[in-house]
Amino acid sequence: MPSRATTILTVLAVLAAGPAHTEQAMAFDLEAHRGGRALLPENTLPAFANALSMGVDTLELDVGVTADGEIVISHERGLNPDLARDASGAYVTAPGTPFVKLRLDEIRTYDVGQIRPDSAYAKQFPEQRAVPGTRIPTLKQLFALVRRSGNANVRFNIETKIDPNHPDESLDPQGFVTPLLDLIDAEKFSDRVMIQSFDWRTLQLVQQRAPKIPTVYLTLQRGSAPTVVLDKATNWTAGFSPADHGGSLPRTIKAAGGAIWSPYFGDVTAALVAEAHALGLRVVVWTVNKRDDMARTIDIGVDGIISDNPDLLRQVAGEKGIALPAGTPVEP
Repeated sequence: MPSRATTILTVLAVLAAGPAHTEQAMAFDLEAHRGGRALLPENTLPAFANALSMGVDTLELDVGVTADGEIVISHERGLNPDLARDASGAYVTAPGTPFVKLRLDEIRTYDVGQIRPDSAYAKQFPEQRAVPGTRIPTLKQLFALVRRSGNANVRFNIETKIDPNHPDESLDPQGFVTPLLDLIDAEKFSDRVMIQSFDWRTLQLVQQRAPKIPTVYLTLQRGSAPTVVLDKATNWTAGFSPADHGGSLPRTIKAAGGAIWSPYFGDVTAALVAEAHALGLRVVVWTVNKRDDMARTIDIGVDGIISDNPDLLRQVAGEKGIALPAGTPVEP
């Protein structure tokens, strides 16, 4: 924990950063997590259409690569047993087949429009409106939806779902990043995309191949499976160790070439936000779903919030005097 003197010095450094930093701090990023999964089925066109119609700055989503090289939108690296039903209406058996072992035409046979009843996931989002018949979309379909909406401003925060501890469940980092960047470039969305990941190897590759695309370094420090620790590198951090940077995550991410630090909201403090800002990093926290937590993180100066409840986040941000993005109504 930094001393009071250290905190004061960090804040003074931020103030000394001048107008550029002030402009950065004002550009709040309101992100719909998986399209806003508290409201509609996660990572689906109905959810993204709802978020566009409501008005968000950024659509947050996750992607995987199929056996035939297509980019699909899914938080899991394969079929989710709590979401995916086969043609007979039966939910798939755990753990679910990885996308890298399935072709797109096979994936499209599954319905992900309704959470498995009585599952822990269903209890977490009891008000989510089911949309039976909904399919796992491709990233190309999402880009088409946004074009159809006429929204020329909304951004995409795209997470690469790759786990260094489960290399058999996805392509290797290079094999994953190459088709993703090729699609983004072909669809001409490079200027509206950020790439995020807990697996920093993919972010290093994005920085090498597409240096103008901002990279978002995701971190989790608590629980049974943290992705970063402060005294050494982990499998997730592409060889970067906070121990080499004074035990500071912001300094480590700056050294790695990141543009944005995206920590779990419970891991971040006002002093850490100030430290990140002093280094020129933006701070976008995940996943904040309660009003009090939204208000607290806004008050400590974060640059954005990723939320399953973008409607509630709009309310809280508006109450804080933050300019809200306009909605662009569209049907999925």
